[in-house]
Amino acid sequence: MTDTMRTSDTATAAATVEAATDTAMRALGRHLGRLLRAGDVVILSGPLGAGKTTLTQGIGEGLGVRGPVTSPTFVISRIHPSLSGGPALVHVDAYRLGDSGEVDDLDLDSEQPHSVTIVEWGEGVAEDLSDDRLEIVIERRSDDTRVLRLTGIGARWADVALGAQ
Repeated sequence: MTDTMRTSDTATAAATVEAATDTAMRALGRHLGRLLRAGDVVILSGPLGAGKTTLTQGIGEGLGVRGPVTSPTFVISRIHPSLSGGPALVHVDAYRLGDSGEVDDLDLDSEQPHSVTIVEWGEGVAEDLSDDRLEIVIERRSDDTRVLRLTGIGARWADVALGAQ
């Protein structure tokens, strides 16, 4: 289901999607990777084991970047260059970062115009990276099905069908 709401100066697209398996998460990621373009910021939130990195692996496949895409927990940030002339993938894990000031210290702004930036555990610390961003909250149910709430914030996402595959 996809909804679009317009307020006075902001357009927001929203969708809720279910993914029953890791394969389905990667397929959704590939779909999103084909929608993303240079300059986009994606903020991923959800509990440990929700599938943030699995989704990012699919996005990397959709973007056509050099892999493997693995969790950057210990290195904080990884850059995956494009294999096809598209945008690179900047993959950030903000789990160990204290606040948005520490995200600023990563100097993501220098790569952002030419890359797709994905910030795992980014809720509350990465929103200042861009007024236009895609926020994805992942809930993992007891049967391992994931429910993803995708919210596009800003004019960039006004006419994007987030849930359509």
